[in-house]
Amino acid sequence: MISEERAVELVESQLAREQLTWAGPVTEWAVYHVEEHAVGWLVFWNTAEYARTRDLLHNAAGAGPYLVDRQDGSIHHIPTTTWMAEDWEKLYLRQIKGIRPADPLASSVRGLVRSAGLVAAMSHLRKQAPRLSLQEAKAFVMAVRDGAEPPDELVRRAQAEEQYPQLDIETLAGPAQ
Repeated sequence: MISEERAVELVESQLAREQLTWAGPVTEWAVYHVEEHAVGWLVFWNTAEYARTRDLLHNAAGAGPYLVDRQDGSIHHIPTTTWMAEDWEKLYLRQIKGIRPADPLASSVRGLVRSAGLVAAMSHLRKQAPRLSLQEAKAFVMAVRDGAEPPDELVRRAQAEEQYPQLDIETLAGPAQ
């Protein structure tokens, strides 16, 4: 398990390495805030002047925090627009860890298959996911009926389109030694 102090050390080390490769005027970077989350430590950084004064004139806006994974100490950049979304942790688990969270629609379809049958499950799915074609809806329901999870592509198509899609999370370093 990575402690908060170790997470800050890892990010400060990462910022020092990155500073060597950045073009333009040399800016000193500093950690100014840390938040604990289920997946790890969200470490916010900015110019050292901003960290000292919180003066927006010195704010390097838009960079987004770094996530230090609680288990292995790996460091990931969470873009600002992604971090501001409520489900950035789910995106991290899916993109970086390969963990697909339980799909509530698949759960409700599974319950209907058991309690009311295939037709009721198919009807429910078609109402909840109108973007699915009839064949896609059938494949979704059949996968659930057979005890499997529906294919990722069908799960994505069944979800409402994001108005502002989240940017990908980028792995910068890790796991930590």
